[in-house]
Formats: sequence, structure tokens, C-alpha cells
Amino acid sequence: MTAIIHFSTAQAEASLDHPRPERLLSAHNPARLTRNFYTHASGALSAGEWCCEPGRWRIAFAAGKAEYFHVLEGRLSIADESGLAVHFRAGEGGVIPAGFTGVFTVHEAVRKHYVVFELGDAQ
Repeated sequence: MTAIIHFSTAQAEASLDHPRPERLLSAHNPARLTRNFYTHASGALSAGEWCCEPGRWRIAFAAGKAEYFHVLEGRLSIADESGLAVHFRAGEGGVIPAGFTGVFTVHEAVRKHYVVFELGDAQ
């Protein structure tokens, strides 16, 4: 039987990590806390909550991996390789497309919901 998952009451173990040193662009290596509330049996889709301290690092999404997110608290920006940045604040959402490379900056501590999906060969 499948059950509806309500993020405000879902139980999930928190996973703490930091950007890899070779990707870090800020003096402070920010702590990132992820609570994954759902993973499809195929592994092709996951959803949860992500929190992060201010910091800046390079990101590189795999060709078949994309993310939808909705910012609940804080401010962030994502810049592409040409330097064009898109800014997000609480109440706003966006998509990081498959194959995207650029720079992720947390300007003010962020809490967001995310849905990551594997697209296979399709983009």
C-alpha cells in the first residue's frame, strides 16, 4: 500500500555534507542538511527538504538529472557558465535543468523543498 507523504510530519534521517573542496568558491565551506522524504523504488525520483548556510560553489548536474525546487526561507542565486545569474527568495521556485553547470550561491541561509528526477537519455 502506498501512503501520501506530508513533508511537515514526515520522518527522515538528516544527512549533513559540505561542497567538495575542489568546487568551493567561498572562504567558508557551508554545511548542507538534507532530509529525503521520498525515493521512488526505481531511484528515478526523490523529494525532500534541503537547508544550507551561506556560501558559494560550482555545481554540475549529470546529463540525465534535473531538479525542481521551491525556496521556503532565505535567498540564493544560480549562475550559468557565462555568469548570467537567476535569483530566488522565499516563495519562489525554479528548475535546474539536466546537464547544467554553473555556480550556486546561498546569500542568506536557505531552506527549500526539492524534487530530483533522473531523465535517462531524454533531456
